[in-house]
Amino acid sequence: MKVDIKGVIVPNDEGWIYDLFRIEHVTPAKVEKAIAEAAGEQLDIDINSGGGDVFSGSEIYSAIRAYKGPVQIHVVGIAASAASVIACAGKSDITPTGQMMVHNVSSYSAGDYHDMDKASEILKQANRAIAAAYVEKTGMSEKDALELMDHETWLVAQDAVDYGLIDSIATYQNTNDETARLVASAGGMLPYSVIENMQKKKQTLINYFSD
Repeated sequence: MKVDIKGVIVPNDEGWIYDLFRIEHVTPAKVEKAIAEAAGEQLDIDINSGGGDVFSGSEIYSAIRAYKGPVQIHVVGIAASAASVIACAGKSDITPTGQMMVHNVSSYSAGDYHDMDKASEILKQANRAIAAAYVEKTGMSEKDALELMDHETWLVAQDAVDYGLIDSIATYQNTNDETARLVASAGGMLPYSVIENMQKKKQTLINYFSD
């Protein structure tokens, strides 16, 4: 069973908005459905994603880790941010042209200095939660994982293998096999203001596009 982790990683209740704008994305529900249909067969998971929502990435990571059948993860382009966590969920390889990127969790916040202090603490704890996946995969210390994240570390294929984040570099019998193109940005998520506005207009938009 082939499962694609491609495009932006978004929560289940926001996927429809990306569908309307025809923006490539993946949700936990899509991945969990594919995993259920695999019914113990090998999962081949292709990743080419700049990341996205942290909790959605964690949910996908957990679903893959819990799968009882064999899993092979293939980084066919980029595995950045939340997607790099998913790449650590099982045995993996990376295309020679692939990259990984790990960095600190980010968010938007407003309020007085108490609110900002609280937001900072939440982000630090979120970083530790993300780092746990790297620690589990590589055996590195939490301190080393957090340092990689703090420096927004970009890794080419060999670097990812050297750090232990990926198990091997993929080899191709046919050198003309298509490999993933490089990407210039790890972004892609719609601004939250757009998401919020679209959620308010959900039924109107559904009716419009259904006509």
